[in-house]
Amino acid sequence: MYNLVMKDFKLGINPWFLAMPFLLGALMLIPGWIYLLVPQYFFWISVPNIFGQFKAQNDLMLTMTLPVSKKDKVKARVIVMVILELLHIGVAMIFGLFTIHLYPNVDYLFFAPHMGFWGVCFVMLGIFNIIFIPMFYKTAYKYGAAMIASVVATLLFSIGVQWLAIQNSFVYDMFNGAGADHTMLQLMILLVGIAIFAVFTIVSYNIAIKRFEKVDI
Repeated sequence: MYNLVMKDFKLGINPWFLAMPFLLGALMLIPGWIYLLVPQYFFWISVPNIFGQFKAQNDLMLTMTLPVSKKDKVKARVIVMVILELLHIGVAMIFGLFTIHLYPNVDYLFFAPHMGFWGVCFVMLGIFNIIFIPMFYKTAYKYGAAMIASVVATLLFSIGVQWLAIQNSFVYDMFNGAGADHTMLQLMILLVGIAIFAVFTIVSYNIAIKRFEKVDI
């Protein structure tokens, strides 16, 4: 499993995409910005380029020659995706901490980068995974339709949840108002978001295995 994961990082993923989380995470330093966009750059830039590179390198045929099961091949690729997602969101969280301390008096129209906000981001990543991964493994090389469907879904989710936070005073207060100072509330939202991300990713992994087993290479 370790060797499969390292194969992707060494042969399939340009080192530039490992630097992207640090460059894009710096966008969190813009005061009062739409911070939900920061994790979405992973969907818009990294994923299509990485999977396009896999396809260009004929990675599927190379992987099929290796003496490992299809289940392990799917597991390794999902692990790679999760590592990249956690890298993106982890770096952004660090920049978000700086933002809160640098701009303590900003009046946020959109989500402020408190713990609860990151719970919403984890849900968004989970939605992307549960759509993209199973759709991709219908063929294990065609990623266009899966990319479009998952990006549209995450975009609609982010627009909907941000609109709700702006329009609903209770939700706004929970993320940007007095609720932002309630550590336990913020922690609970974050943990729920992480749990949803984990469940969605595990479900997508299991569906992907079943679909990939039916793919005739």
